[in-house]
Amino acid sequence: MRKFAELKLLIATHNAGKLEEMADLLKDFGIKAISAGQLSLAEPEETEDSFIGNARIKAHAAAAASGLVALADDSGLCVDALGGDPGVRTADWAEGPGGRNFHRAMERTWTALEAVSAPHPRRATFRCTLVMAWPDGHDEVFEGGVSGHLIWPPRGDLGHGYDPMFVPDGHDRTFGEMDRWAKNRMSHRFDAFSKLAAGCFT
Repeated sequence: MRKFAELKLLIATHNAGKLEEMADLLKDFGIKAISAGQLSLAEPEETEDSFIGNARIKAHAAAAASGLVALADDSGLCVDALGGDPGVRTADWAEGPGGRNFHRAMERTWTALEAVSAPHPRRATFRCTLVMAWPDGHDEVFEGGVSGHLIWPPRGDLGHGYDPMFVPDGHDRTFGEMDRWAKNRMSHRFDAFSKLAAGCFT
């Protein structure tokens, strides 16, 4: 496994919140995070049907365009009773008139569960794939997840995406009711990042 030996890591995102999350995780290693958005890099089209495929597209595009080692993630909610949907299409389920709306996505998910009379608890897993890509084309892949169940109606406004309907195992609050930084230390992204850190930073 290739070790990361730089002081600066490019995060292949244009999302300020995601950059902030990754910067918080990287600070313990003395690594500075910058984003593709800050460098005005183009956002590549995500054409794959897997988390690994789309994360690779983003990481390699950012590394090639910048000459820096780049880290990209692709993540989503996989619902057992829906055959793993929305999965890689998690963000797409939020699209509609007026743009992206995750309350609409949560309603769509719950409606789909009702349509198949899914038994309770309605199990789901947040999954995350991280790809670290070097400008020479090499990459390392790390996968993480956190399991739980879905509830209705949603609770809490501290999270984002599907967080208000997801209760992680061992807890009685949704991700939407949890302090953001506390949630970040038990999330699917943190799980994947911990594996990356063990493999590439130590």
